[in-house]
Amino acid sequence: MRTPSGVECQFFYGNYFRGRNTEECRLIGNAPPPNHWKSDLCKTCPVPGIMRANACPTLVLEARVSSGLLGRFRRVNVSAYCTRSKQKVDKPEIGCGLCHSLPAFLKDDKE
Repeated sequence: MRTPSGVECQFFYGNYFRGRNTEECRLIGNAPPPNHWKSDLCKTCPVPGIMRANACPTLVLEARVSSGLLGRFRRVNVSAYCTRSKQKVDKPEIGCGLCHSLPAFLKDDKE
């Protein structure tokens, strides 16, 4: 579904049927304030970009909202885990490397 910022995200849900105005992020869930989700977080959320770059079915994303100084500058922090390799993924845009190996010209050859 398309987010209020205009980006397609599979975790965003909006119900506007017959005057309803319900929006939620199903990845973040119902966290208590001050770490709760608001639609303004969709502008800077990295999840749609990660999902466009890597659509691996074994990649599991976990997101939480963190706030900066005095509760300002809230942002979404994303961590990823691969269920096939059973390890934390440092760069979710690329993946763990087991499911989809990188082409030779993208690998770092430090030999």
